[in-house]
Amino acid sequence: MAIFDTGIRAGHLHFRNIKERTNWTNEDTLNDNVGHGTFVAGVIAGQDEECLGFAPDTEIYVFRVFTDEQVSYTSWFLDAFNYAIATNMDVLNLSIGGPDYLDLPFVEKVWELTANNIIMVSAIGNDGPLYGTLNNPADQSDVIGVGAIDYSDHVASFSSRGMSTWEIPHGYGRVKPDLVAYGYEIMGSKISTGCKRLSGTSVASPVVAGIVCLLVSIVPENKRKGILNPASIKQALVEGATKLSGPNLYEQGAGRVNLLESYEILKSYKPRGSIFPSVLDYTDCPYSWPFCRQPLYAGAMPVIFNATILNGMGVIGYVESPPTWHPSNHEGNLLSIRFTYSGVIWPWSGYLALHMQIKEEGAQFSGEIEGNITVKIYSPPAVGEKSRRSNTCFLHLKLQVIPTPPRSVRILWDQFHSIKYPPGYIPIDSFDVRNNLLDWHGDHLHTNFHSLFDMLRDAGYYIETLGSPLTCFDANQYGTLLLVDLEDEYFPEEIKKLRDDVTNSGLGVAVFADWYNVDAMVKMSKQNLYASGTDILKFPRGGYLHSFPFLDRSQSTDTQNVVLPGMSKIDSPILGLLEVGGGRIAVYGDSNCLDSSHMVADCYWLLKKILDFTSRNEKDPVLFSHSVRQNTPLYVDNNKLPSRRTDVNFSMYSSVVGKELICERDSRFEVWGTKGYNLPAREKNRRLPAYLVNDLGMLISNSAQKNGDSFENKYWSSFYNDDIDMPLASHWFVPAIVAIIGLMLLFWRMQQRGRRRRRSSSGRFTNF
Repeated sequence: MAIFDTGIRAGHLHFRNIKERTNWTNEDTLNDNVGHGTFVAGVIAGQDEECLGFAPDTEIYVFRVFTDEQVSYTSWFLDAFNYAIATNMDVLNLSIGGPDYLDLPFVEKVWELTANNIIMVSAIGNDGPLYGTLNNPADQSDVIGVGAIDYSDHVASFSSRGMSTWEIPHGYGRVKPDLVAYGYEIMGSKISTGCKRLSGTSVASPVVAGIVCLLVSIVPENKRKGILNPASIKQALVEGATKLSGPNLYEQGAGRVNLLESYEILKSYKPRGSIFPSVLDYTDCPYSWPFCRQPLYAGAMPVIFNATILNGMGVIGYVESPPTWHPSNHEGNLLSIRFTYSGVIWPWSGYLALHMQIKEEGAQFSGEIEGNITVKIYSPPAVGEKSRRSNTCFLHLKLQVIPTPPRSVRILWDQFHSIKYPPGYIPIDSFDVRNNLLDWHGDHLHTNFHSLFDMLRDAGYYIETLGSPLTCFDANQYGTLLLVDLEDEYFPEEIKKLRDDVTNSGLGVAVFADWYNVDAMVKMSKQNLYASGTDILKFPRGGYLHSFPFLDRSQSTDTQNVVLPGMSKIDSPILGLLEVGGGRIAVYGDSNCLDSSHMVADCYWLLKKILDFTSRNEKDPVLFSHSVRQNTPLYVDNNKLPSRRTDVNFSMYSSVVGKELICERDSRFEVWGTKGYNLPAREKNRRLPAYLVNDLGMLISNSAQKNGDSFENKYWSSFYNDDIDMPLASHWFVPAIVAIIGLMLLFWRMQQRGRRRRRSSSGRFTNF
């Protein structure tokens, strides 16, 4: 057992089998002066009767990777990980974590670890009860990510919640944590002698790591190499876990770890593949939240679920044939599923994403759809075997379907223009949060806006997610387009279409903005200067504009709402409502009141009144008082409008700046397919056919149709250069591009190697 932590002092009486201690920090000591590493080791392998560990006979290898100040660097971890591989560790516990899953050298080294058959167990993080706060590396598919529960089997408030946010905005996150274990008031060893109690997912992780040591020990040594691996152990754990009543799948994963059930599974285990979770029942509330909160209906954006493929047959595997939907009743034919999945399953795991939509002929159907999804995978033969290993994985699916709701209760959430931490240095929206200045919670309806999602559903609204530009949806299907705390730019085509959607199609638009101040962003790493929120600088005549007096705290380091010398009260317009053509627009200058990450007080009442206006044209007499009607336009010179920071290469992180406008397949593929629309293969600016443009070209090449080539192949391989009308994949182009990208990645990785890992601008040692 490798324990990556703060070390253990020599001669500690609680441990009888410490094989080696190594130090990978810049401090000249092997000892633990913090207590965290000693406690974690005690939970796994302590022999003291008062705080007995799970597996006292485990051989412990201590890796000191954190200083007494609880600081570490990526480079220290990389060196220590290499040594763990070289010394053939079996299990590795990481009771640490941070949000920076884009620390690519670290992530890739974890892949290398598990590819070398090291079973990694890691804490999911202590950033709960917020959603989308999973810590890396526990959020990786090849790692066993552990959340925490108390002795009443309630998920601990501090335990981080899923989903994973790697896949946003075009996809949907994976289920994490994998399972939960007791992590509240657990007994463990002190630095030198005696026992103490601690709470945290950093405690729950060694509970599972100790259980893994026990499970490994039941397999005879001569069979371990062929059976035990990161996938088989995770299969035994998640399939044997006890599902808790109350928490949803992004809080508890498979459920509470169950040693005896996992023992029974592993005792008779034969290498196989599986899908986690193996059952997806959208009628099972609250476990299947958020999916059980909103039924499927025809014409909607795809409902995406991202399952994990676990392959216990080998470190590498392949999908032998595309996944298949097998409905168990006739109504199941109304369900259209497109699959995206890992062509290569490595290391030990992959993904299987379901993009589900109801066909147009099911627009009036009400009832349940049930069936199975199968996918056949295989791995090369193991040592001594002649034939490859293969088996079929199953996922049972059960859905609730309703007739398509009216336009007035359908809301479209713009996910495409939201930029996540860490790219582009997006600061958190509330400066009263001093301990975490970066916005890394994903900004999604099912992460930090999950309470907003539940509120809208309780109010009778149906809310869908757009993961592509604004040119990719049919405005006639929605009452309101909801734009909340968006950081990205807009394509000119998007702006043009949105204007047309509002004026001619009667679309409502509701904007909840937030601050963007270059000076504040530059200074924010030094001191907290600005409160959240922004005011309206331009507004046309004829609308309703509400202004309120606010304190200007721009020149003060104080974060409390009190008047100090140098402050002034400013009458700021923050809420505007406007009718334009057949549509309606509402703009509010603060999104914090909708965001669960740092909400002081919610403004759901205001959102409901805004939606009454934008979707139904119902006007609240207070919001539409004659006293706030704007008889003259509010105007600010363009030179005073906000501009982007110049010290950040924003175009690198933007989905718009320097990019082509493309409708991602994930956002509307099946919608188009059921309506008889075609997909563009040559057109750079891809729009709905209802959005007429002069330069709309051929959608699928005639030659492809004549030759009978499959649509799937043509979509991915037949992109053409509009100027010379020849395939981009010429004999020289691809190798040149690959070489350039390779050099760029190499240069970037060299820069990354020295980045501080945890407790830095890109993360922190959250699990202490």
